[in-house]
Amino acid sequence: MGLFDSLSRGLKRSREALNEIFYFGGEVDESFWEDLEDTLVMGDMGADIAMSVSDDLRDLAAKNNLKTARQLREALAERLEETFTAPSADPFSETPSVVLFVGINGAGKTTTVGKIASAAAREGKRCVIGSADTFRAAAIEQLDVWGERAGVPVVKRERGADPASVCYDVLDVADREGTDLVLIDTAGRLHTSADLMRELAKVVNVTRKRASKCAGGPMPVHVVLVIDAATGQNGLNQAIEFNEALGLDGVIMTKLDGTAKGGIAMAVASRLKLPILRIGVGEQVEDLQRFDARAFCRALVGCDD
Repeated sequence: MGLFDSLSRGLKRSREALNEIFYFGGEVDESFWEDLEDTLVMGDMGADIAMSVSDDLRDLAAKNNLKTARQLREALAERLEETFTAPSADPFSETPSVVLFVGINGAGKTTTVGKIASAAAREGKRCVIGSADTFRAAAIEQLDVWGERAGVPVVKRERGADPASVCYDVLDVADREGTDLVLIDTAGRLHTSADLMRELAKVVNVTRKRASKCAGGPMPVHVVLVIDAATGQNGLNQAIEFNEALGLDGVIMTKLDGTAKGGIAMAVASRLKLPILRIGVGEQVEDLQRFDARAFCRALVGCDD
């Protein structure tokens, strides 16, 4: 199944809601624009973005005499696509690179690390995983399984160890072996806990210092937030807090597989100007795919591929 088909399946809830207002007859009246704005808000985009998109589309429709559902769908998809920020670099394909995965519990960080490691190994990249979630025993075991399956080494310490020390260890291994890609899983934490966020900032700082001293030259460090797309507008609050504490470089959206509305991707991209690097549209390794703004917006709105 291609990306567009996967997205169409995953964004079914929002697309069906938009379908209800696009099945109209006659002229586009005031109630259409009110319904469109309400539907966008309910799709987790947030009121500000929904209002801006709706107003822009109304102006474009008047200027270009757009009246049919097909014309308006196409124009809406193009307007939504403008919301997204294109990444200046892809930390998973442009190596050497160190990526720290952060986010709240249950967002899918550990699984995401495993899928990216598997994909990197298939591409012939020399990859190593750092298990810096030292508080959840299951996280270490999960990474061991992913590492064994992909043939990727996992650097870890005992449960309860200092996570910053794991980051230092994994950079030692990467430096010694000339690794292309370093993937570091961190413990999930609530974005509302100042103490936990300060601890995570320490982990990031230690990683940056060690990565700057690699024998083969400094390795760039990227901090990537993993968000469960089904969390809705709370995902935006997470992104704001993590960005303020750590200075994020990008976002990965997981679980876009039928329960999410999809608008949170636009809310984060618009508010923080952060690129969406990958999206998860299923359980398999190949279901974690590079984000394509055009395909995403067309699937969301219900345009043809």
